[in-house]
Amino acid sequence: MSIKLTPIQESLKSFFGFNSFKGNQEEIIQSVLNGEDTFVIMPTGGGKSMCYQLPAIMSEGTAIIISPLIALMKNQVDAIRNFSNEDGIAHFLNSSLNKTETRKVKEDIISGKTKMLYVAPESLSKQENIDFFRGITVPFVAVDEAHCISEWGHDFRPEYRRIKEMIMAIDENTPIMALTATATPKVQQDIIKNLGMKDSDVYKASFNRPNLFYEVRVKKDAVKHIITYIKANAGKSGIIYCLSRKKVEEIAETLKVNGIKALPYHAGFDSNKRARHQDMFLMEDTDVIVATIAFGMGIDKPDVRFVMHYDIPKSLEGYYQETGRAGRDGGEGRCIAYYDYKDIEKLEKFMQGKPVAEQEVGKQLLEEVVAYAETGISRRKFLLNYFGEEFDEVTGEGAGLDDNTANPKEKLDATEEITQLLKVVFSLKEQFKGKYLTKFLSGTKTTEVKTYKHDSLELFGIGSDHDEKYWMALVRQAIIGKFLNKEIESYGILKMTAKGFDFIKNPTAFHIYKDHDYETFGIDDSILGIGKGGASADPVLFGLLKDLRKKIADTKKVPPFIIFQDPSLEDMATQYPITPEEMVNIIGVGQGKAMKFGTPFLTTINKYVDENDIIRPNDMVVKSVVNKSGKKVYIIQSIDRKRPLEDIASAKGFLFSDLITEIEHIVDSGTKVNLDYYINENIDEDKQEEVFDYFHEAESDSVEDALEELGPDDYTEEEVRLMRIKFLSELGN
Repeated sequence: MSIKLTPIQESLKSFFGFNSFKGNQEEIIQSVLNGEDTFVIMPTGGGKSMCYQLPAIMSEGTAIIISPLIALMKNQVDAIRNFSNEDGIAHFLNSSLNKTETRKVKEDIISGKTKMLYVAPESLSKQENIDFFRGITVPFVAVDEAHCISEWGHDFRPEYRRIKEMIMAIDENTPIMALTATATPKVQQDIIKNLGMKDSDVYKASFNRPNLFYEVRVKKDAVKHIITYIKANAGKSGIIYCLSRKKVEEIAETLKVNGIKALPYHAGFDSNKRARHQDMFLMEDTDVIVATIAFGMGIDKPDVRFVMHYDIPKSLEGYYQETGRAGRDGGEGRCIAYYDYKDIEKLEKFMQGKPVAEQEVGKQLLEEVVAYAETGISRRKFLLNYFGEEFDEVTGEGAGLDDNTANPKEKLDATEEITQLLKVVFSLKEQFKGKYLTKFLSGTKTTEVKTYKHDSLELFGIGSDHDEKYWMALVRQAIIGKFLNKEIESYGILKMTAKGFDFIKNPTAFHIYKDHDYETFGIDDSILGIGKGGASADPVLFGLLKDLRKKIADTKKVPPFIIFQDPSLEDMATQYPITPEEMVNIIGVGQGKAMKFGTPFLTTINKYVDENDIIRPNDMVVKSVVNKSGKKVYIIQSIDRKRPLEDIASAKGFLFSDLITEIEHIVDSGTKVNLDYYINENIDEDKQEEVFDYFHEAESDSVEDALEELGPDDYTEEEVRLMRIKFLSELGN
């Protein structure tokens, strides 16, 4: 009995090759298709881009996606084009395009080819673009990386604050979708207010990444530890973040000298060098990228196995975003930060000279980073609390996957002390930050304390049995325990909660974990290599399939994961598919990918199964797929009869570009077609020869690359695509 799929599920399967959605993706997509304003808060690796890509494909017109980085736009466009084999389905419009390229993008939009247009806010603000967008159907506008709107976000972009104004100039009734992978409650409020989304549907996925292991180490012999770790995990991909370009180059060089395949990456390199190093990382020609935060937003590598912070980051949101690049495929992800308070002092010095409000925001964000680094409680619990989410460190998914829970710190009874803390907060009329309270409680007579004449108060020094470090640990855990609330708007002033007032009246047992003392903290190598991966897959077959993927990727000049991602290979190494029908039901493998890349993998699996007497799983169900053979037979027969392509397209209700796509699919699957009758009539002989010669010498069959090389002013995309069909048909089939 077959299960009836919803239209959204059918589109997911036919376009992306997936059988099911992650989390609440389907609800989000339905909200967008219903024309609702939709706010999506979803961690890195949670499938955020799918939430606007699929409704864009399913909607009439062109969805506008606002994105902050050119590299990020290009990465997204390349990925979506790979799924569709139709270059026009997605475009970007930004300062990297010349007038001819811009004109081509607009032509594709007007013709109906383009379902997604990625733009920078600067491009959106140009009057000529606003006028253009007024004349097309825009089903919705998606604001990606929406945290850039808020000054409390880790990547604030002032131009993002004008987005609502620009959308209103296009069409005030256009639904808005905001998406972010990192947003504290304060940042969420900023986004909703700025975009006017008070009545929006809000979907907040858990920020918990249960496969990531979090660890903070003292920054002592850090480079030695990094080398030791990487060599113990040979062949695994990783990213190491540093704050300065000089340190990036220094560490990359040190790793290379020690026999590790590593490359540097920072904004000081020219764009060609940055692109080359990024491509080498994607292609698995290098294992490690040492980078500033300039590296990351444009990268979509699913199998990064470790992310290290040689220098502590400037904010917890930045840290979460960067660590989120590990284990995006659900496999092992190790997140190691090296901590030295001197690095915090350096960052504070960098803030000097900036506006006072900006300095206050920066200091507040740094205090949260220090709190995370020094805390003795579960780091996962601490991080999730920062993003407004509860977590049970004993039973929650991912419990135990951090250094503090793997090696618990000393637990102390603090019932009396938390009572003292809460009484002090109340008696000082809830007007002070945590740092001031620690000095008041410990009896430290600072200038500030004397100015307020608080050293004469009865409660001053009530907690002098403990030092400021102890009291700061208590303050942090009182916040996490919901006894106190930190007001972000007033840069961290602490207020009592109802739970805090109740505790003063009826105290109960309260325990805290002692914070780390990094001045005496040593290196512990006992937990090197903890993590989890796809244990159920046949490791030998998985290795063979990875080698095959690398070989094909090198031949085709594409990153290995463009062929198949790791979860697909793991599923193959678990299910042992040996027929094309079985291959289509592997995770992440649609009809197009099975047809395009499946044969050599099936051959390898068949041989492995025979040679090793493998008993294949009995529950590999071959699901029915939509039969498109009738349409293909009609196209092939019409070409054999030399019917004009325009007539064939019209008869089947295709756009001309859609017909070319269908013919491309036919040719890619190995069927030979002869379009000479049409090509000779519509393309000059000299042009034919030049394009044919180009594909003879080219490293890939990319139409986009061909147009760039041949000159978009001299050739249309249709001409190049038709000649590519002729080339593949004559020489490949």
